[in-house]
Amino acid sequence: MKIINENCLEILNPQAFPRFEKQIALTFLDPPFNQGKEYDFFEDALPQSEYWEMMQVVCGRIHQLTSEGGAIYFMQREKNTEFVLRCLRETGWTLQNLIVWTKRTSAVPGTTRFGKQYQIIAFATKGKRPRVFNRLRIDLPLRPEHKYPRDAGVFVTDVWDDIRELTSGYFAGDEALRLENGERAHKQQAPIALLLRIILSSTRVGDVVLDPFAGTGTTLIVAKQLGRDGVGIEVDPKNTKLIQARIAAERVSDAIEPLREYYRYTPNLAALWPSPEIELVSKTAGKQLALLDG
Repeated sequence: MKIINENCLEILNPQAFPRFEKQIALTFLDPPFNQGKEYDFFEDALPQSEYWEMMQVVCGRIHQLTSEGGAIYFMQREKNTEFVLRCLRETGWTLQNLIVWTKRTSAVPGTTRFGKQYQIIAFATKGKRPRVFNRLRIDLPLRPEHKYPRDAGVFVTDVWDDIRELTSGYFAGDEALRLENGERAHKQQAPIALLLRIILSSTRVGDVVLDPFAGTGTTLIVAKQLGRDGVGIEVDPKNTKLIQARIAAERVSDAIEPLREYYRYTPNLAALWPSPEIELVSKTAGKQLALLDG
């Protein structure tokens, strides 16, 4: 695992990243959404044109560092779908799927349009065909309109309605990182299950996985457990320390092994998902985050 405390705009280039030139197999791109949230080291209320120019630079530099056929998963608000697709297209990426990640929390009702209850994840590749694409099968719960369960699960489609988000309150469960006062340690936290699906789908053991806006380090946590080489870039030094502490703590709530049964029908799962070499030790989020004070 490699964690770099830098601005990704300054370090995402072959000169600063020579080891990884044309070696990145997968990038998870989940930047701040330019919604006016308060970040210590990021301006989240840029003019729209300036924000998307920045995203285009990031996508272009990632493309340079990515191996032929390598993948990017670019997550954004549904209202920005047009900008995401243009950004990827103009920097050389080929769109493979526009994934709809359905949220489980109640959508805020609108007065002039339908309430919003999903985010988009654009899956694109460097070149027309993916270098790796593992067709995952999941044990999806039987829907009310279906009479019989599938004997061997179902293939994952481009609608992901079986992964819950980490929102405030009880929806977050034990997985969300919190400070000792109970507040969330980071405003936006991606769930373990989301990164598990992305990394399983588009990498092999030993591949390099990049997260240019590492946040709380979920990408690195999952990559490590799957035997991938994770590289995270995070501009905020507090978040960088949080990621280091999280990796060292090996929280039970970060373990991917409980989700293995859900993917048991996937062909060649053992090759995609090696058995863990160590057991995660039970530690609370409070104890884990207390490491940041040292």
